[in-house]
Amino acid sequence: MAEKNAEKPKDSTKGSASYGAKDIYVLEGLEPVRKRPGMYIGSTGVAGLHHLIWEVVDNSTDEAMAGFAKNVTVELLADNKVSVIDDGRGIPVDVHKQTKKSALDTVMTTLHAGGKFGGESYKVSGGLHGVGVSVVNALSEWLKVEVERDGGMYVQEYVRGVPKYKVKKIGASKKHGTRVTFMPDPQIFPEIAFNDKTILDFLRQRAYLSKGIRINFWDRRPKVPIFYGFGFEGGLLSFVKYAARGKNRLHEDIFYVDKEQENMQIECAFLYVDDTKVQEMSFANNINTPEGGMHLTGFRSALTRSLNNFARAEGYLKEKEENLTADDVREGLIVVLSVKLREPQFEGQTKAKLGNPEARTATEAVIGDALKEFLEKHPQEAKAIISKVILTAKARLAARAARDTVLRKGAFEGLTLPGKLADCISKNAADSELFIVEGDSAGGTAKQGRNRQTQAILPLRGKILNVERARLDRMLANAEVRALVVAIGTAIGEEFNMEKLRYHKIVIMTDADVDGAHIRTLLLTLFYRYFKSVVEGGYVYIAQPPLYKVQLGKAIQYAYSDDEKDKIMKEMQKAAPAKAAAKKKTAEAETPVEGEEEGAEETAKTRMPDVQRYKGLGEMSDKQLWETTMNPENRLMKQVTIEDAEKADKLFDILMGDAVEPRKNFIQAHAATVKNIDLVA
Repeated sequence: MAEKNAEKPKDSTKGSASYGAKDIYVLEGLEPVRKRPGMYIGSTGVAGLHHLIWEVVDNSTDEAMAGFAKNVTVELLADNKVSVIDDGRGIPVDVHKQTKKSALDTVMTTLHAGGKFGGESYKVSGGLHGVGVSVVNALSEWLKVEVERDGGMYVQEYVRGVPKYKVKKIGASKKHGTRVTFMPDPQIFPEIAFNDKTILDFLRQRAYLSKGIRINFWDRRPKVPIFYGFGFEGGLLSFVKYAARGKNRLHEDIFYVDKEQENMQIECAFLYVDDTKVQEMSFANNINTPEGGMHLTGFRSALTRSLNNFARAEGYLKEKEENLTADDVREGLIVVLSVKLREPQFEGQTKAKLGNPEARTATEAVIGDALKEFLEKHPQEAKAIISKVILTAKARLAARAARDTVLRKGAFEGLTLPGKLADCISKNAADSELFIVEGDSAGGTAKQGRNRQTQAILPLRGKILNVERARLDRMLANAEVRALVVAIGTAIGEEFNMEKLRYHKIVIMTDADVDGAHIRTLLLTLFYRYFKSVVEGGYVYIAQPPLYKVQLGKAIQYAYSDDEKDKIMKEMQKAAPAKAAAKKKTAEAETPVEGEEEGAEETAKTRMPDVQRYKGLGEMSDKQLWETTMNPENRLMKQVTIEDAEKADKLFDILMGDAVEPRKNFIQAHAATVKNIDLVA
């Protein structure tokens, strides 16, 4: 039955809203960027904020690739300002024939304006679209560019992309280069907080990709400035060595090739380590392509074909044995691939994937020839590599047989949901939430406090399987993991099907202690290794239960950090005298004067907040758990990004892997800053 007050559908052809020429909006200059910033920098979150730095640094490294710059410096300054300096040619300042204004003004305020669309200024560059520095200008509250070239120093400032004045010469200079200083706009970015480690990782990467270039970093915000400098003559060879630190290398000599093919420079280095994971890093014109593209496809094809051909020719693979698969030859591989080409075709402004078909054929040809020669000239390395990939192939076949056996027993198909799962009523995945809870006690509390319509609870008993180096057959044999896989609904491995995901919010809800952190890391590692698409889709969250309950009289507040607890206590104590005075005034009107001492005692009590530290979720009542952690109107939840899961995976690799040295180094480096230690009496 329709609702009584339901509106009648409107006739779309008879709407009162006008739609004429005056309703057509034309965004001019940099307005499109401010209107839709996500189209240009990916997001207005932390990643998009840092992308502003990347865009300016890319311009400087383009100068370096063109052979005109040797030094690039990034500085973090007070008031959220960032400065990027290079000793390149300097942005031109003479009048542009088409725009009739300074070329510097044109570059800074016009989309698709730059020296990378034609001519010989840049044979290769990362800033293909010509929108980089103008986008930074558009999304900055304030920006200043200083140029030294042709014997002079020139300057121009902007407010949200609009020039404050024309380009002007402020003095003479024998130097050359460009300094761009900008302040991100708080109207665009809700949180402005630059992360040193994120910036250092990016700059280190750029230095590896550019032989002979010096990249410096200054954080000038502290009283004592922080400095890092990067410069690597070894290029990608040094990059691979860095990526393999702390791992057991299977061969000493690293494969390396740097060759031009079809007007394209192909540079590649790789090494095999004793590991089950693959670490592939690909770049086009020094721009990271995390989603790969044609150049990475060409590398994979050449690697698989070359190793199969060598294994057959040398008798490692018998006639009736299966060929090595792409997954077989990539396990334990650490590879860095960099191509430089004249007209790169990136997918999207954030340049996550390279689309040039010629990059595949050129890369495949270069890698194929070089790898054949490498295997022939390095018999010890060849033997180690082939032994590794054949062992991986045998393990794959064994795991497939074991998995098939498990599947025939009905691990997923036809198997009912686990008995410990308290499912939600809704069958709409978009509305449904799965809370993965530590232990039966917290699970019971969560079941009582939840919204049964949309919230499901899955308690896990103890710590799940240590997924470090565990293969799929072992994963499926673990009862806790199998219960989780069945509850999620996607299956796992080759049977994984994202469309069968039963919940669009999978929430890890563990205790705020060492064991809880360990279980959370285990689960994040599991999701990263076996449910990566679920993490990439933004479906995994971490619950943020409060650490403290602060109570003063009948007033109750919850704190999620020590600082917040201290702040709440101060506010309560500050408010207490006023409340006590009001109470005393009321009491004086109703009681004799001799009650004055009792009122003073009551005031003292009122000013002493009671603080309860929650170590486990089970310490909360079902009502408290709902109000603080599960109620969508009040709760705090952190959405897990693929970077979060990757960090958890790397940390777990250090702490739970076979290599002792990385674990020792990690403990020594962080011993002084440890906050949570469980002590057993």
